[in-house]
Amino acid sequence: MLDIMIIFAKYFTPILVLIYTYISFMVFGVKPKQLSELTKSKISPLERKKRERMNEIVSERKKNRMFAMQYLIVYIFHCLYFYILFLRDGSYATILLGIFELLFLVISTQIYNIVYEKISRLLFNNMIMLMDIGFVIIARLNYDMAIKQFIIIVVGTTLCLLIPLIIDKFNTIDKYDKIYAAVGLGMLVCVLFLASEKFGAKNWITINNTSIQPSEFVKIIFVFCMASMLTKAKNLKELIGISLLAAAHVIILVVEKDLGAALLFFITYFVMLYISQKNGLYMILGSVMGILAAFLAYNVPQFGHVRTRVIAWLDPWSNIDGAGYQVAQSLFAIGTGSWFGLGLTKGMPSKIPVRESDFIFSVICEEMGVIIGIMIILICLSNYIMFINIAMQIKDAFYKLIAIGLSTMYIFQVLLTIGGVTKFIPSTGVTLPFVSYGGSSIISTLIIFNVVQGLYVRKASS
Repeated sequence: MLDIMIIFAKYFTPILVLIYTYISFMVFGVKPKQLSELTKSKISPLERKKRERMNEIVSERKKNRMFAMQYLIVYIFHCLYFYILFLRDGSYATILLGIFELLFLVISTQIYNIVYEKISRLLFNNMIMLMDIGFVIIARLNYDMAIKQFIIIVVGTTLCLLIPLIIDKFNTIDKYDKIYAAVGLGMLVCVLFLASEKFGAKNWITINNTSIQPSEFVKIIFVFCMASMLTKAKNLKELIGISLLAAAHVIILVVEKDLGAALLFFITYFVMLYISQKNGLYMILGSVMGILAAFLAYNVPQFGHVRTRVIAWLDPWSNIDGAGYQVAQSLFAIGTGSWFGLGLTKGMPSKIPVRESDFIFSVICEEMGVIIGIMIILICLSNYIMFINIAMQIKDAFYKLIAIGLSTMYIFQVLLTIGGVTKFIPSTGVTLPFVSYGGSSIISTLIIFNVVQGLYVRKASS
């Protein structure tokens, strides 16, 4: 029975996720039908308003049907894969975990739809879809980790429920730039002195066997800080001061050897600077500085792990038992999985290093297939497109910069993660949002999505 279900899921779930992803992009094109100029000239203004409203209702109903289909796909995906895990383990603990996670997906969906009538349902659907992929693959890898991840997500989702309301109703969050700067730098400095080194980077604080990565939260504070300051900047002198503050964040991260986070902060700042000032020279300057920083990181002895990762990226096969082991095993897993995967539980994820977090995409491709891997990339891309759509519709410069900054942080984190495991770029040690194991990553991504939801609600309300 187990083998039959694995084979069935192997070919059925890619179709489900393909349909889900197709809807994620099709929904962008669903808009109210516009009345022709001839029709407008023949009817009264009151009748025109009635017809336009009716067209809006028809459009919303069509979107709602599409979103309902996405919900159904998520639920089927979850039930099918957890049934396979139950057949493998024969443990009712596994099926109970699956039931509780399914209840969480259903209840959280209903709560958000009740509390926030105007949220972006596409972003919410994509969020729970990516979460569910993480639920399944982490439960397959490690049951104890799956329980911890589930608890973190439940607590994080509950705590973040009010964020859209805060963004929508509070009009003073742009006034705390100095507080944002002090808190962000303070947290990074604390990490510098209190953190323990992990995978070559000193970026984790451990309290009672619980590890926290403060840079995951500082990146959100950083975006708020830069958005507030850049919208108030009046001259070059102030821009230089803001740039020095941004550089301080990046330098501390570099000293901590958290180069993945440093790169995210660096890129995000220059994108926000360009959008706020509309000067292409800043992007050129940022590119030059980025190349120089990469050269220094490669050649400075203190960052030997950077050179190791670059060498492993260039030629993992010549040192497959050493520096190239991570990348080589990742590529083996993706290649072995091919288009449809080996089937859930049929792969060998134990050979993949850091499989629950940094290299979870490789595990997914090995067991669920490259098709689902590509669909994950496209779902993340549809999130980014929605972020940018929201940003472009916001008139207030501060909130626009927040949307731009968070969208840049999000999409570049996805690029760094998937690019690293597929040998597109050197591995940087960042996680795949919502999918990878890790409390700090999950909660920070929940905050990002809820802030953007708040911006969407604020735009709809105005």
